[in-house]
Amino acid sequence: MVGAVLVLAGCTGADAGSSAEKVSPLNEYFMAISGGDLSPEEQEAKYAAEDKQREELMAQCMQDEGFEYVPMPTASVSFESGEEWKPDDREFVSQWGYGAVEYPGADEEPAPEEVTSDPNAEYISSLSESEQTAFYEALYGPAPSEEEMSEDGSYEYDWQTAGCSGWASHEIGGDDPLQSDEFADVMDAINTFYEEAASLPEIAELDRAWSACMDGAGYPGFATQSDAQNSVYDELNALYDESSPETGPDEAQFDAVHEREVELALADLDCREETDYRETYDKAQFAAEEAFIEDHKAELDAMKAAAEQARS
Repeated sequence: MVGAVLVLAGCTGADAGSSAEKVSPLNEYFMAISGGDLSPEEQEAKYAAEDKQREELMAQCMQDEGFEYVPMPTASVSFESGEEWKPDDREFVSQWGYGAVEYPGADEEPAPEEVTSDPNAEYISSLSESEQTAFYEALYGPAPSEEEMSEDGSYEYDWQTAGCSGWASHEIGGDDPLQSDEFADVMDAINTFYEEAASLPEIAELDRAWSACMDGAGYPGFATQSDAQNSVYDELNALYDESSPETGPDEAQFDAVHEREVELALADLDCREETDYRETYDKAQFAAEEAFIEDHKAELDAMKAAAEQARS
């Protein structure tokens, strides 16, 4: 079910032109499922409360395992969206293009990271090497075996083998309905829906009109609007592949890519405006999503209810 989560992250299709204030009918479901319909302040308060509860549960669990554990102080996390992204604004696009090479806030110095001392450090250092190994295995579970590791170093997480940390997180969040076998069929249907969205007759016709406009503007070869943006990232990836691993591309190379990016993004914006791309795209996409919801409303409502129950 990992693929389902990845699809949902980019389900608008033409991300470069999506309107931030619009939420599609299906995404409204997933915002409710994930808690994304909360305000930044509500999300921060929710995270802080859950983090505190998780640490207290971990302390209880570790005590049951025969170890001392002092709950870590609650971490501060911000859910603010940061710099406003305006892909349909000509002034914005003229400066940033697609935001591939340069983007708002890139030159800002990050806020100094608060260093929190581990209240368990002294206790852990008093343990023998074998006791420390046992401590961390009780806290986080045993390290994955070579058979469990994939080639890229990742492995499938299972809260039941993740020690007290996994147990505490599961006690708070419960089972993820998106990963549940109960909703596997509807998640597969959602994946298929998004994979086939580009072939909707209205969107296919829109892409042909946009592509013809781009061809006339001197940018042939792009079948869909997202192809234009992706071409810039492909050029950047090629630039890194051809550069020294130690130094990477130089500033002049980045500047050249950025100059081409802005010119391409402005032509793309012109053609989106000429074809009324975003409005037409959203109308077709939203109508298709509403029809999908009508066909799967019982399953979607059940999945939403399961998520809300797990969070309560």
